[in-house]
Amino acid sequence: MAAETVIIEKLGAKGDGVAQTPEGPVFVPFALPGERITIARQKSSGAMLALLEPAAERVEPACRHFGPDGKNGTCGGCSLQHLAPAPYHAFKRQVVIDALSAHGLDCPVEPLVTAAPGQRRRATFSARKTEAGIVLGFSSPESHHIVEIEECPVLSPALFSRLPALRLLAGILASESDPFRISALETETGLDISFSGLKPPSEKRRQAATRAVMALKGIARLTYEDEIIVEPVRPALNIAGTTVNPQPSGFAQATREAEEVMAGLVATHLKSAKHVADLFSGFGTFALRLAARSKVHAVEFDAKALAALDIAVRNRQGLKTVTSERRDLFRRPLLARELAGFDGAVFDPPRAGAGEQAEELARSKVSKIAAVSCNPATLARDLRLLVDGGYRIERVIPIDQFLWSHHVEAIALLSRAK
Repeated sequence: MAAETVIIEKLGAKGDGVAQTPEGPVFVPFALPGERITIARQKSSGAMLALLEPAAERVEPACRHFGPDGKNGTCGGCSLQHLAPAPYHAFKRQVVIDALSAHGLDCPVEPLVTAAPGQRRRATFSARKTEAGIVLGFSSPESHHIVEIEECPVLSPALFSRLPALRLLAGILASESDPFRISALETETGLDISFSGLKPPSEKRRQAATRAVMALKGIARLTYEDEIIVEPVRPALNIAGTTVNPQPSGFAQATREAEEVMAGLVATHLKSAKHVADLFSGFGTFALRLAARSKVHAVEFDAKALAALDIAVRNRQGLKTVTSERRDLFRRPLLARELAGFDGAVFDPPRAGAGEQAEELARSKVSKIAAVSCNPATLARDLRLLVDGGYRIERVIPIDQFLWSHHVEAIALLSRAK
C-alpha cells in the first residue's frame, strides 16, 4: 500500500475522520476535521502514518491505551478521546440531528447531557488464556487482538479495582486458549460477574472458582452463561428506593447518572398519566419509578427480568399497581386496541428499535409517549411512524452514556396532536 496525503473534511458517524478522494471517501480512525495526514489506504479505510498538521481541537488522550500508538495496542473501547470537549459534545448532538433529518424530522435537539470519567458501572471485557497467564482488556477495532488494560478512565473506580479478581477467576475457569468474554456489573452488594464463550468448566474448576469468590469478598455472584456457580449475596440495584435483584446477564444501564437523567425525563413527561404501558420494560428501570404515581403495565420478553420486577414490587410498599406480561414485542406488539386503556407509554427497545410497536402506537389514542433509544437511526425511523400517526415531538434530548465512543442515547418526548 502506497502512502498518500489527505485532508480530513469531517467526522463520520462512527467518529472516524473522513477524507474525500477521487476514488471516494476514506475513513481514518483518530483523525480530526482540518488535519492534513499521511495514510496507508486499503479501499475505503485508511491508517494514519503521520500527522502533518494537527487540528486546534486535538487534545491529549486521557488514557495510555488510546489511539494507534496506545500501549499494548489500540484499545477499541474509545474512539474520540483526542477531541476537545466542546466539539466532542457537538458531534454527538449532531449524530442525533442527522438521524432525524434522514427521516424528514426537523425538530429542535437540546444540548447533550454530558458524561464524566469514572461513571461506567457495567462493561464486557475480552479475555484469553495464554502460557504467560490471562490477557484481559478490550479488543482492538476490527481485530481479535486483546489490549490488556492497565488503566481505564471510563470505568468506575470500584469496577476497575476488581480487574485482578476477574483475571484470577478467568485463570481458574478457562481451560483453552480461545478468547471469551467477561461481563461485570457493579451493584449495591458487590460485583455481578458472568463468563461466556468458553468451554464449560469442569466441576473441579467450578469448586475452585467458588472458593476464590468466597475468599475475595466484594463479589455478589459468579455465573457461567446463565448458570449460577456461586452467589454469596444477591446482586442488588436501587431503583428510586426499590431494591431489584437483576437476573444473570440482565440488562442494566451503563451508568447510574444517565439512568437517573433518562428516568427523570420520562417520569416528568408522563406525570399526569394514570395508566402507563412500559414496553421493553426489562426489570423495571422506568416502571418502578413511574409506579410512584401511575398504574403501570410492564411488557417484556425476558421472563427472568419480569420475575425480578415482580419480586421487587411485592417487597416495596407505597407503589401503584404494577402488572406484567411476557411478550415478544417484535413479533407480537401491543395492538392499538390493547392500548386503549393507557394514557401514557414509554418504550426502550434494543438497537433494532421498535418499528412494529411504533406502528401500533401510531394508531392508538395514547396521550403521551416517551421514546428511549441507544440507536438514533432506529429511533428516528420509529419517530417518523409516530409523527405520521398524529404525534408531535415536544423534545429530543441526546445523552452521553458511553463516554468517548461514537454511541449516543436519545430520548424523544411526544404528545398526540389535538
